[in-house]
Amino acid sequence: MARSGGTDDFWARWRRTLHRARIGLRKSGVDYFRGDGSDWIALAGLLLTIPAITFATVVSPVWVAPTALVLPIVAGGLLLRPASLLGLYATAAAALIVEALTLGPYAEGPARVTPGTVLVVAACGFFGLVLAQFRARVGVPWRRGGTMLFDLRERIRVQSALPRLPQGWHREMALRPAGGQSFSGDFVVAARTHGGRTLEVVLTDVSGKGMDAGSRALLLSGAFGGLLGSLPPHDFLSAANGYLLRQDWDEGFATSIHLVLDLDSGDYEIFSAGHPPALQLHAGSGRWEEKSGEGPLLGVYDGAEFDAVKGSLAPGDVLMLFTDGLVEASDRDISEGIDRLTGEANRYVPTGFEGAAWHLIEACAKDVNDDRALLLISRRA
Repeated sequence: MARSGGTDDFWARWRRTLHRARIGLRKSGVDYFRGDGSDWIALAGLLLTIPAITFATVVSPVWVAPTALVLPIVAGGLLLRPASLLGLYATAAAALIVEALTLGPYAEGPARVTPGTVLVVAACGFFGLVLAQFRARVGVPWRRGGTMLFDLRERIRVQSALPRLPQGWHREMALRPAGGQSFSGDFVVAARTHGGRTLEVVLTDVSGKGMDAGSRALLLSGAFGGLLGSLPPHDFLSAANGYLLRQDWDEGFATSIHLVLDLDSGDYEIFSAGHPPALQLHAGSGRWEEKSGEGPLLGVYDGAEFDAVKGSLAPGDVLMLFTDGLVEASDRDISEGIDRLTGEANRYVPTGFEGAAWHLIEACAKDVNDDRALLLISRRA
């Protein structure tokens, strides 16, 4: 009986040890792909590929050239930390020496280790090390870098989402970053305030375009979203201007337009900070009217004042807010761009403006190398 009990204890201890090893391996793998753990798994795998490649090169150098060693080196530049990468490079250098001694002098025939082979492998190793050091300095592993950028893009998209409006109102927005990129210097923040009776929308154009302005746009969109609804409407741009000045950016200015719309009456106020005017279509006359408040650019000087312009949306009226990329170009004046925009928008008057925002950008500024944003708000007849 004692012997049987000892055997059972042995197998129980073995199962517990195996279970702990399996849990530890799983945790290491999860931490690694999250970017929080050690890179020893990737290092061990890449170290094992080097002898395999060396053996294949020695057996069949015509099919597996000596330069095949750049494969684990490139993979190491993407996967490993700089300290681990140096160990991989030392192993690859030793493999090159073994290949050179086994295959013989490069002057005796093809598929040998030539000076060019050494230069190619060394160059790949150098660039891999530079890439690894850059990742280590930034603190974002390559496995999480793309995920982080995707998350940032989605956060900007969520922050730019327009709230639902009551029956009788329609709103839509289209945003086209410069160069087909995913990040833009144009952004929108919006909220319904005063118990949902008021719609506040801020359309901002940060200096720069595309990826260059994307990080600043993300920071400002979060700050502006926190200010919106927390301050009286006439204080919003002043607070935004002060926030921008405190950042002390080299390229720290922005234009912005702030719409405060009463969803019960249709009355609105527009505050502008150096932004292109809004455009209102009067359904009764079929004419477009420019609406623009008075105010300087954000981030230029302290104590700036922003005066509102008032208006009202009657049933059938449409209000358009847009950034300068939609109406300005090097070969045309902003007034010409506005005329073209209103001319294209008139095509949607008989059928309504649903889906018009994206098509208007395509029609007016499809190939413009600048960020473009257009916001449409209409009151149904």
